[in-house]
Parts: sequence; structure tokens; C-alpha cells
Amino acid sequence: MFIPLHDAVELKYIRVQYVTIGIIAINVLAWLFTTVASPEVVEHASLGLGFIPAVVFDHAVLDPSLVIVPDDATFVTYAFLHLDFWHLASNMLFLWVFGDNVEDALGHLKFLVFYLICAAAGAALHGFVAPEAEGPLIGASGAISGVVAAYFLLHPRVRVWVLVLFRIPLPLPAFIPLALWIVQQFAMLALDLDSMVSWGAHVGGIIAGAILVLVMRRKDVPLFDRAIVTPKAVERKPDVQQAIAASE
Repeated sequence: MFIPLHDAVELKYIRVQYVTIGIIAINVLAWLFTTVASPEVVEHASLGLGFIPAVVFDHAVLDPSLVIVPDDATFVTYAFLHLDFWHLASNMLFLWVFGDNVEDALGHLKFLVFYLICAAAGAALHGFVAPEAEGPLIGASGAISGVVAAYFLLHPRVRVWVLVLFRIPLPLPAFIPLALWIVQQFAMLALDLDSMVSWGAHVGGIIAGAILVLVMRRKDVPLFDRAIVTPKAVERKPDVQQAIAASE
């Protein structure tokens, strides 16, 4: 529906979004490793680190030779693997645009905890929807859906550059594309249960993110920020006469 490109919300409490950058780096390194590795290694990583509902809920047993981490740990580890470059790129772009401001509102450590809980919530709802599914769930979408939900509650009126229909760049108040995106996830969960996309993971992350930001944000961070920050690219410049008058 849309691709986020840029927002102009300045960081108020932190200087650098270390956790956001670190998460992106880990995801990129994991993807590079699976890209250069043999198909057998990739399959082993997907099965050993991916979230498999049938295994977690004891409907099936994973071959012991494929086990890398305990079943419970896959509620989180799945979120650091991606199917291909575009799967990785789309998730990391959303995280880059929206993650820094959520990290700013929560603080570094709380944001890391927030991110991991949203990932686990995404896996949990995915498993609830399809408890006997034997295919591994991979990708950061559940966690990033939580980030999007938190941003929506924190900065709904901030203008964000988005690429609409993958070709039209527009600066829109954040609540417009994000509300449409959130509604789409719930609608697709209800209508498209057989899809290759785990809408359950998205919705689980959204619900967790919306709840967690209420209790984890800094005490002086408001919800529904009324400050509208316009991207510099669309700011109106004073005309020549105004500039002359100002200099007199």
C-alpha cells in the first residue's frame, strides 16, 4: 500500500538510536550469512531458529539434529531471519523510519525489551491462529508492527514522506497511512488466512506495541503529539520581499 521514506521528528532524549541501528545490523548480518551459506545451512537456520507452531505446541517434533535453540526461544529468534533481500529491506526500512522515535520515547533498554516482546506477541498470535502449522515463521514484521503501532500513538500528526502505490511520493500526516496500514492487517487476518504472509504476527505485534507504549514510555512523553513537523523538502521558503523586509 505504501512505503515510508522519511519523517522529520527530532530526537529529544537520546543522541543516537543505538538499539535501532543494532537491530538493523544484526538482521543484515544474519541475512548475509544465510545468503552466502549453502541451502542446507539456510534450511537448518530456518527450522532451528524459526517459529514453528506445531513444534512449540507439541503437535509435531523437530528432528533433534535441527534444533539450535529451545522451542521457547524461537518466539524471538525468528524475528532476525528473512526470506530474501526485499523481505529484509522492507522490514528494515520501516524500522529505520519509525524505530528511532519510539526508542527516543522509551529509552534504549526499554525499547529493546519492547521490540522483543512485540516479536514474541506476533509469534504467539501466529501460533494461536494456526497452531498446527509446520512451516517456520521468519521475519521481523511482528516486532516492527509493534513499532508502527507505538509511533501511531505517539506522533499521529507528524508529516511523513511515503511512497504511495510504490510510485507516488507524498508528505502525509502519519495517522493517514499508518491507520490504513493497521486496518489492513486486521482485515487481512480475517479474510486471508491461507496467505503466505502471517497477518497474525502483524496483528499480534500491533496489539502488543499499542499496549506497551502506554506503560513503557517516559513519564513526560505525551500520546497523540500535537506538534506537526513538516519535512524540509516541503517547507515554504519566504519570498524575496519578505526576506528584504526582515533584513531592514
